Amino acid sequence: MNKRIYQILDFDKVIEQLVDHAATSLGKERARQLKPSTELSLVEQLQAETDQAGQVVRLYGDVPFGGITDIKASLKRVEIGGSLNAQECLQIADTIYGGKQLRYFIENIEQEEVDIPIIRDLVAQIELLNHLEREIRSCIDDNGHVMDGASSKLRSIRTKIRTNESRIRDRLESLTKSKSKMLSDAIVTIRNDRYVLPVKQEYRGSFGGIVHDQSASGQTLFIEPQAVVEVNNLLSEAKVAEKVEIERILRELSTEIAGHHSYLTTNVVVLTQLDFIFSRAKLGRSMKAAMPKMNDQGIIDLKQARHPLLSDDEVVANDILLGEDYHAIVITGPNTGGKTVTLKLVGLATLMAQSGLQVPALDGCRLAVFEDVFADIGDEQSIEQSLSTFSSHMTQIVQILKQVNQKSLVLFDELGAGTDPQEGAALAMAILDYVVNKQARVIATTHYPELKAYGYNREGVVNASVEFDVKSLQPTYRLLIGVPGRSNAFEISRRLGLDDQLIEAGKKLIGTDTKSVEHMIESLDTARRQAEQDYDDAERTLQEAEALRDQLTKELQKFNQERERLYQKAEEKAQKAIEKARQEASEIVESIREMKHGASLKEHEWIEARKRLDQAHPNLTDKSSESSQATTKAGKQSFEVGDEVKVLTLNQTGSIIAVGAGDDIQVQIGVMKIKVKKRDLRLIKRENPVVEKPLATVKGSNYHVKTELDLRGERYEDALQVLEKYIDDAILAGYPQVTIIHGKGTGALRKGVQDFAKHHRNIKSARAGGMNEGGSGVTVFELS
Repeated sequence: MNKRIYQILDFDKVIEQLVDHAATSLGKERARQLKPSTELSLVEQLQAETDQAGQVVRLYGDVPFGGITDIKASLKRVEIGGSLNAQECLQIADTIYGGKQLRYFIENIEQEEVDIPIIRDLVAQIELLNHLEREIRSCIDDNGHVMDGASSKLRSIRTKIRTNESRIRDRLESLTKSKSKMLSDAIVTIRNDRYVLPVKQEYRGSFGGIVHDQSASGQTLFIEPQAVVEVNNLLSEAKVAEKVEIERILRELSTEIAGHHSYLTTNVVVLTQLDFIFSRAKLGRSMKAAMPKMNDQGIIDLKQARHPLLSDDEVVANDILLGEDYHAIVITGPNTGGKTVTLKLVGLATLMAQSGLQVPALDGCRLAVFEDVFADIGDEQSIEQSLSTFSSHMTQIVQILKQVNQKSLVLFDELGAGTDPQEGAALAMAILDYVVNKQARVIATTHYPELKAYGYNREGVVNASVEFDVKSLQPTYRLLIGVPGRSNAFEISRRLGLDDQLIEAGKKLIGTDTKSVEHMIESLDTARRQAEQDYDDAERTLQEAEALRDQLTKELQKFNQERERLYQKAEEKAQKAIEKARQEASEIVESIREMKHGASLKEHEWIEARKRLDQAHPNLTDKSSESSQATTKAGKQSFEVGDEVKVLTLNQTGSIIAVGAGDDIQVQIGVMKIKVKKRDLRLIKRENPVVEKPLATVKGSNYHVKTELDLRGERYEDALQVLEKYIDDAILAGYPQVTIIHGKGTGALRKGVQDFAKHHRNIKSARAGGMNEGGSGVTVFELS
């Protein structure tokens, strides 16, 4: 693509934001090189990387990239036999440590929490290199200094250095005390790496030794007294030996690093890629963006899309659809109404998506991969080149028309502007016809009234407008697909106080065709507003119905629980009364047996009487007689989906919509769905079964069930009940594998599906869908 388009659509500003989200200099450098790809498979790969990194960022926040630096130059130098300094060696150790921490972080994320195979594969390529890191850190401290323990020789040399320094200081401090009057200041200082004293000029001969420096005024001489010259010489020799030993240690470390050159280079490449991927994910999170589904059919479908460079209090979300029923959109409307922002939004979202960036829109958005994105936006008038506004626009348009094809996205702002309106409108229509015939995707803005009805006369073209509120005299920035923009000049003028007679006189001067177009637009606008009002009313009614259903369900559950409690309490009370009566009767019988009058009775007669007494207590139940009968009948019959039943607890009739594996059955009564126990149902009518051609014939079974189940849009509890019934059906059908579609969303339904698989004895394993199966939006069950 032409790099000029990056500046026109502000793609370079998005790159600047991406650079700010990178954690390392490696990632920032890679982010600055970001370019859109024109290969669909590569774009899908980039989007998958960003999505997986986004899952990690969403769950864990920041990702550890601390300590990682750009060591490419150091690796290049050791590759050709060079030696690194201590600071460069320390940077290599820090980078090894940073890569190790990142790898441990990703590996410690549970497989069940997030599905990130691409990220896991990348971190698996990071070499730990623990031995090399220990070697470096055993020689160099955290401040980049070679430590005494780097070698025994270095320790011995530094011991000598400290001993000699101590001897020198002791002697010089003794002199500062005894000859303080001869010194400019009673301190020990250093000149030319040797310890000296600041001696006054007139006492030069009192110390002897060597003069290393003097003050600017010449009144102070920095003298190395003769008493410390020899020790200073020993100190200098020790420091030279220290320098030689440090260079030897660093050469050995550099040789060791060179031996791991290929592993370190791999680590740098992988860490750069990971930081780049996570910077894209963090940018998407800051923009509240979503992963678009990419295609190569030129389809753009954005839901509630927002311009990524506008603040939340300024931006207005819009729906934009292009490439299915129509290939071109002509947008009309007032100035500052948002037409140009809409153009830039579509172009910028396309460039972002083709670069692997998520776009600020709702989930489920779709974007196309184009070979080229062309835009003629803004006034590029050049005084130096003697080009007018019209000429500058036409220069750009000519270049676009030479390159446009069916794989192009073309954005025209104020097409045909800057010349005679009649000629400009005709030229604009001719240009649009040419681009549309090339099968390119086109969005154009214009002020010309002749283009307002353009979409009605051309196949594959639709009109659109940006909404304007006449009452407030302000644009709302809402994009209205299918409705051309109205001329609001008369309404605005009336609200600003222009005399009605002047307004009516102006209206009479408008041509008949223009009036017809304005009436048509007004009719469409009225119909649109009415449709939006009807939709809002229907949505509100639906929400109220759902709230009422939830309330009734809760009340029903509360009623059933209270009824069960009362039944249990009554039964316990009755049972106690019966036990007490049985005990009293038993005592009476025993008393009678002991009496003389009872001697005439036979033993078997007493036993029979006792048995009748035990069987005399009533059979208690926790349901009404009608429920008991229904329970008996329910126990003898089975219920099926579609059966018309009576819910005894509510005295209402409904139809069965789901039968669970346990005792619960889901019944729909009007718009309300409730769960009912089998014992609380009575069968009223059963539809005759409809014989259908089976979807699958497995193991000799004609069982009517699909190989996939879509749970999107279902309530959590309802979804699991439907899933349980579906798995039973799939097992009866003999399927070895089924696919459960649950979507991504909040992840609650996906987790519920996976938890269900863990506890079902007929599910051998469960895994997330592959790239061509729906990704983390589906779960695949292996059935036994």
